[in-house]
Amino acid sequence: MTTAWSGGRRPRDRRPRPRGVWIAGGVGVVLVAGVVLAAFLPLVGFLGSVTATTAGLVPFPFVRVTVVALLGLAVVSALLALALTRRHTTTATIAVVLAVLVSIAVTAVPVVLVAVGSADRAGDVWPIVIELWQRFAG
Repeated sequence: MTTAWSGGRRPRDRRPRPRGVWIAGGVGVVLVAGVVLAAFLPLVGFLGSVTATTAGLVPFPFVRVTVVALLGLAVVSALLALALTRRHTTTATIAVVLAVLVSIAVTAVPVVLVAVGSADRAGDVWPIVIELWQRFAG
């Protein structure tokens, strides 16, 4: 039945999502969750404990790590949502691969930030070590 409101269009039967889209999305969710639970959280916990045990000698940039983690969460969530809403397996697979790569990159950021902060701090430490050595040595 065609009404004035339908514009004379017939309803289209939407093609169901292929099984590959659901498989790719599921694999992506599992891989991203694995990266977060097996790599990101333990690494951030380890770096935070190193900062705590060294009395701040190894700096942990909490704000920057939090901002990067939240941005990464937004990007990964968008990519996984994109993967699950596509109608082609190839497009879903590409979005899942990008989501996993972004989650790995977000996991590597705290290590880089702590290394850069430690290198900056190490430049500040040597004058203190030299001064202490001069005091004790004579």
